Amino acid sequence: MGHKSLDEGLPWISIIIPTLNEEENIAKCLASTYSASNAERIVVDGGSRDRTVEIALACRAKVLTSPAGRARQMNAGAESAAGEFLVFLHADTLLPEGFANTVRSAMALPDIVAGAFEFRLDMTSPGLRFIERMANWRSRRLQLPYGDQAIFTRSALFRRLQKKGRIHTAPHPAITSARRWRRLGLWKTTLINELVVGAYYLGVSPSCIHRCARRNR
Repeated sequence: MGHKSLDEGLPWISIIIPTLNEEENIAKCLASTYSASNAERIVVDGGSRDRTVEIALACRAKVLTSPAGRARQMNAGAESAAGEFLVFLHADTLLPEGFANTVRSAMALPDIVAGAFEFRLDMTSPGLRFIERMANWRSRRLQLPYGDQAIFTRSALFRRLQKKGRIHTAPHPAITSARRWRRLGLWKTTLINELVVGAYYLGVSPSCIHRCARRNR
């Protein structure tokens, strides 16, 4: 299967990572992407006051700056990306081995316009296992993955997902830090996540959602 970006020597996959004070996570996050060849890694920083940018540059990532706000940062990264496929990765999430082949295979399926990996946390407890099962059920049945699941799509389809087809959940987990659940508690974190998703699908602006979520976190 030929890819224009490969023929031209350009990256065929662009991994976009929004950051804000992620010095403890960014190196591990980037390391989880190194199994992909012909890939570019774009860190879009929202004004970190720690060593996030310094570490990202040392890890050979392309670093952009943007006003804080995950949606703004994702858009800035997508505008700069050269790859045929985009992967939106949270800085506290680790991609599974072979993720690039999973992206390519998923996007070759009929009627699939986007995909995500299974949701898994890096800490174990009965309550967190229940949250994982519910998140993965929602992702598969309702096609509403969390951002922690490393959502991916073709660059040409970005921003038009709802009108074009189905969202595929790949049977490989992206491992996400449980730090929010530890800090805020199991049910408060889950409630905030569900309210964010609900607000988005009710048409609330991403900037307003971001401000409200940050205030509650």
